[in-house]
Amino acid sequence: MNIYEGKANADHCEYDVTKNGEPFSPELSLKVVNHSPTGFSWGYHGIGPSQLGLAILLEGTDEKTALEFYQSFKQKVIAQLPTDRPWKLTSADVRSHLGYIRLDEGR
Repeated sequence: MNIYEGKANADHCEYDVTKNGEPFSPELSLKVVNHSPTGFSWGYHGIGPSQLGLAILLEGTDEKTALEFYQSFKQKVIAQLPTDRPWKLTSADVRSHLGYIRLDEGR
């Protein structure tokens, strides 16, 4: 199981994301869709959250599924993550959220 964790610095200029305790890079997701070459962010509906949503879904699904659902995942999960304290998502959380999104969208 993967564990994704994030925290923002005090002035919210830098967002650090790890996967299983190691830095989580946007590199692979940028090759699929380049939303935010400056990196990940969360807590709003923008390009950094789009990149993070895509990157996480690419880790746990195939590219077709990730591309189909990452914007909904961003809206329903990534944009809701707190910026004022650290957060954690497990791969089980991601699968659960993805299941709910599929039900909501009738897919």
